[in-house]
Amino acid sequence: MKNRYVLTVLVFLLWIILLDPNNMISRVREARTRNRLLREKEYYMGRIEEDRRKLNELRTSNENLEKYAREQYRMKRPDEDLFIIVTPGEERKIRRDRKVSKTPKPAEKQAPEGSKR
Repeated sequence: MKNRYVLTVLVFLLWIILLDPNNMISRVREARTRNRLLREKEYYMGRIEEDRRKLNELRTSNENLEKYAREQYRMKRPDEDLFIIVTPGEERKIRRDRKVSKTPKPAEKQAPEGSKR
């Protein structure tokens, strides 16, 4: 008799863990996905709030607008010179982004068809 109860419990656990449409494996996977999406939501809500604050500053003050244009778009007045200082880390990132490739090797010269070697 004891074996029948153990077998029933094992079948029940197998059903709950693997075979049921709402099985434990799917529930754990969905919980992880939900947590990841909640973290992304928090991140993007923070970014939206930060962007709203920046947009409000740009709309309300011409000084802030000029500062933003100078910093982000490297705009300058006609009588000014612009110097950009780049750190070695930024330079590596720029080169990686541009994917600077080496110049291709020149093709070997081929003899004209009529000539013999």
